Amino acid sequence: MNTVGKAELPFKLFKRGKVRDVFEQDGRLLIVSSDRISAFDYILPSLIPGKGQVLNRIAAFWFDRTKNLVPNHVLSAEPETMPEFKPYFNKLEKRSLLARKLAALPLEAIIRGYVMGSGWQSYQKSGEICGIKLPLGLKFAGRLPEPIFTPTTKAESGHDENMSFNQLAALLGKETAERVRSLSLKLFAAASEYALAKGIIIADSKFEFGRDEEGDIILIDEIFTPDSSRFWKLAEYRPGQEPPSYDKQLVRNYLLSSSWDRKSPPPALPEDVISKTRDTYREIFRILTGMEP
Repeated sequence: MNTVGKAELPFKLFKRGKVRDVFEQDGRLLIVSSDRISAFDYILPSLIPGKGQVLNRIAAFWFDRTKNLVPNHVLSAEPETMPEFKPYFNKLEKRSLLARKLAALPLEAIIRGYVMGSGWQSYQKSGEICGIKLPLGLKFAGRLPEPIFTPTTKAESGHDENMSFNQLAALLGKETAERVRSLSLKLFAAASEYALAKGIIIADSKFEFGRDEEGDIILIDEIFTPDSSRFWKLAEYRPGQEPPSYDKQLVRNYLLSSSWDRKSPPPALPEDVISKTRDTYREIFRILTGMEP
């Protein structure tokens, strides 16, 4: 298994994100998922071997499964087999995606089915999340009466900020904001139904969207990966308790238990956290896709 900290390829670099290195070639985007991992808006110094391949393949699985519900940007889930990219097969194998180049909308579309993380903190303070008033008496990790749409800004640096729907409508226009909300809820409902049949709860997830030349809203970036979603096993779920996570919550929890102040450069991860995170990503991939990582 080759470990990739930073993809180096002879194509025009479009951008380096927290996890993905994106190159431009003939008006298309070659998206390469590295083995970097981020938490609390910081890129950690440690790599998770094989993580990028799992992320890429699980996103490709979901993009294919949901393409009839919501159009997405994928042109090829195996660009390493195409003539122009075949010379770089070893660097791209199972960790790359060829996509349409679209204008990204400036938001992260977050759907929450359960109250966790920053949503739980907001609920404790105000009884609401992103301006949505929630019922009294919800427990930590409790299921919401119905999934809610809680968008945030998409910050190039620093922290994303919560937005109310009215703020999003002011930013994008009401029609576009409503379309993004509708598509996000549709995706979450379809994936949740599928995952529950596999014994997995999708507690929350985030999506990103772009706009094509005709003005249509298109799903971009990644979808239902352990980096962008919280996965819990149904059999292990107990309201009021933090369920064992099958995503990067393992890394967040380690950092929260450390002495790191979340203002200075983050520490390296211990080998056992790296190993457990790698195994967890591989396990959720097997459960959801039925394939071997």
